[in-house]
Amino acid sequence: MRRKWIIGGAAGLAAVGLVVAALVFQPWLLFVNVEVDDALPTVPTSAPSVSAPSAAPTATPTPEPQPVQLSAGELISHEHETSGSVRIVQNPDGSRVLALENLSTSSGPDLRVWLAATPVVPGFDGWFLADDGAYIDLGPLKGNLGNQVYEIPADVDLGQYPSLYVWCEQFAVSFGGASLA
Repeated sequence: MRRKWIIGGAAGLAAVGLVVAALVFQPWLLFVNVEVDDALPTVPTSAPSVSAPSAAPTATPTPEPQPVQLSAGELISHEHETSGSVRIVQNPDGSRVLALENLSTSSGPDLRVWLAATPVVPGFDGWFLADDGAYIDLGPLKGNLGNQVYEIPADVDLGQYPSLYVWCEQFAVSFGGASLA
């Protein structure tokens, strides 16, 4: 009789342990994809064309202000396979946005988009660096696939944050990062 109680107790503890592990690690997120398709900012690639001079003098129109790309980089993998491009664009009104283009990574619990002071280092050594220094949390990752745009607060000095990380807050690990130049 005592043996049944021991086996039943061990089975009950194992079941509780599995439930707790499932709630903490959320393994089902590895099989769930969320694709986002935000409208990406466009930056002119060349100067506006100038028409041929005419015989009559005319006033030259002032060109409309255009968005300007401030920096860019390519994502590298850390804890999970991650790829895509990153751009920081300043809009004509002075606001700035971070654009993730063609992002592909795993889903995970509590993924965040961070601008960070720490450099992006390839391989295992880079997995845990983002929170070693100052960082700006731009918000939760909208999805693990596609194009996404995040507002950058006006008071952020981009010179202090040369890196971007897709950061898992729950496990304090980088899924991927990009050096911005």
